[in-house]
Amino acid sequence: MNYTDGTRMIFRERTDVGKAKEIFLGQIKGTEKTETVPASSAIGRVLSTSILAPRNVPHYRRSAMDGFAVRSVELLGASLTNPVMLNVSDEIMEGTCVPVNTGDYVPDDFDAVLMMEDTISIGDMIEIRAQVHPGKNVGEIGEDVRKNELIFNKSHLLRPCDAAVLASLGIVDVRVYAKPVVAIIPTGNDLLPLPGDDVPVPGKTLDINSLMIGKYVEKWGAIARYCDIVPEDKQLIEEAIKANLDTDMMVISGGTSVGERDYVPAVVEKLGTKLVHGVGLSPGKPTALGVADNVPILCMPGYPAAGLVALFAFGKPALRKAGNIPDIPDTKVKATLSGKIMSREGYVSYARVILEGNIAHPLMTAGAGILSSIAKSDGFVIIPENVEGCEEGSEVEVVLIE
Repeated sequence: MNYTDGTRMIFRERTDVGKAKEIFLGQIKGTEKTETVPASSAIGRVLSTSILAPRNVPHYRRSAMDGFAVRSVELLGASLTNPVMLNVSDEIMEGTCVPVNTGDYVPDDFDAVLMMEDTISIGDMIEIRAQVHPGKNVGEIGEDVRKNELIFNKSHLLRPCDAAVLASLGIVDVRVYAKPVVAIIPTGNDLLPLPGDDVPVPGKTLDINSLMIGKYVEKWGAIARYCDIVPEDKQLIEEAIKANLDTDMMVISGGTSVGERDYVPAVVEKLGTKLVHGVGLSPGKPTALGVADNVPILCMPGYPAAGLVALFAFGKPALRKAGNIPDIPDTKVKATLSGKIMSREGYVSYARVILEGNIAHPLMTAGAGILSSIAKSDGFVIIPENVEGCEEGSEVEVVLIE
């Protein structure tokens, strides 16, 4: 059986998107590599160990208000008709109070803080017309965090607010999983490297896919390894894959369809296992998924729009699993369609739309090679394989493009 015949047979056995993803993710193990990084620059990183509080926060009794530290017992019975007078002093003794600002230390002899608004100053004294109970407006030791309390579990994705908590605990460094390294291998005799100041000659095109893939890979928490363009040659493609078997994942752009020089799936099969070739994804049907030497390989179509859809559908979840990165739900909004969207039954379709308020206008629902239509759109309406299009006026869920 020659290569072309084999490819066409696989395409006739098109794999459902859900099944293809399950097969692909089932081959991926999360990284065990870790590293220590400064907590202040660990935003977006994933903890490889749990963190316990090394100390109390606050570590002293602090005032929650601007006012006066008082002994609550000395204010018993205070009212408008029976005010209590206290001396304002820095000396701690009976009948005195100490001025404090928010966050100030509250001396142990005082058990409450009276708000400034509940006092009237009269020389060196204040008149008080309200009672306070013990502990009023006083933050006790460990009120925010107790020593040895579990702060973050292993596999927690650190946010800016988390960095502030770590700083409050005096934690300078944290142990995190190493970012997965993703090799980006562009293939095609027609490709030219960036930057492209001059207009390419007819038949040549700029390698924009590598840039697009790399920026998304980095946005999703990985390190992009940009590789040179590989011509449509089995041996050279094989050498490029072998040279990147030290990575956590590969994304190969182009060479996945059914043409005579679409060698990528066959090379992946030679070096490892071709799991899937041909998926029920529109655009993105020629997508292939494989693994070589335990490195997952996404072979995405060279057409930019189709490649991007394949990257969202398979690359993003695969990258997250490889890096032990928690899954973050897509940002979605509800909208009403201004026009009908056509789709093919049996395919998960990514239809591009422009949002105008709560109205979604379909844009270029066909055209796998037209990347500009994605840049012009605000999101996708993802139509399941068992649904044949969406009617004008129907309410849809729009997945916003990152």
